[in-house]
Amino acid sequence: MPSRDELATFLRFRRERLTPEDVGLPGGGRRRTPGLRREEVATLAGVSTTWYTWLEQARDVTPSRQVLDALARTLQLSPAEHDYLFTLAGQPATPAAEKADVHPTMRAFVDSLDPHPAYIANETWDVLAYNRAQAALIAEYDELPPEQRNVIWLMFNRPEIRARVVDWEADARSMVAKFRAAAAEQAGNPRMRALTDDLVKRSPEFRDLWAGHDVRGHGPARKRVDHPAVGLIELDYVKLECVGRPGQVLTAHLPADPESAAKLRALVDAS
Repeated sequence: MPSRDELATFLRFRRERLTPEDVGLPGGGRRRTPGLRREEVATLAGVSTTWYTWLEQARDVTPSRQVLDALARTLQLSPAEHDYLFTLAGQPATPAAEKADVHPTMRAFVDSLDPHPAYIANETWDVLAYNRAQAALIAEYDELPPEQRNVIWLMFNRPEIRARVVDWEADARSMVAKFRAAAAEQAGNPRMRALTDDLVKRSPEFRDLWAGHDVRGHGPARKRVDHPAVGLIELDYVKLECVGRPGQVLTAHLPADPESAAKLRALVDAS
């Protein structure tokens, strides 16, 4: 590894910059040193405390790309810091910026789908981009706090959205089963852990469904929305992976009948 000492210093500096609350751990109590403890970083990243300690001590250990990605998520590195971490570890940088940012062409494509609701979400179901139809149908995400701009969080915590989804119980059950599969894939992601813990804490319905351990995959499906402005809208929706943006998925809704199509146009025209 060409920059072992620099890697150790960089990891230690970034670890000391974070608080337990930043990564969803309970705070409180005084600490002898600032930031997270080594064992906390190791646990969140899915590695042993001894191994991570050796890494911060510039010992002769070589982290894999998977471990580097887990450390980058745990330490909440920016895209540039992510690439820098890989460089210090002697690994070709992965396109971390592409994971976080929606490509301008895809953003324009989402906008062009109006009056059909569409949005792009990441691997933890945070909404990254959406069009006017999606905002009119469900929510103006940019007006929400960042931690609430999430598909499943809104489903269980916003009464107005719950009131609009006609088949809320069935849709909620299906959503939690799909979310469990996503959570397993993102087991080392602090955002996923914090989101799940918050849902369990806030929502009795989510807590009960989560305890059922149901798992489902994604596929085309139908959604019914009773919008207060235009009434019942029936939608067929599909999910498509965004090429070149790992973890990003485009969800697009199409009207199931001419009446629903007319109501979508009216919603967008009024927005």
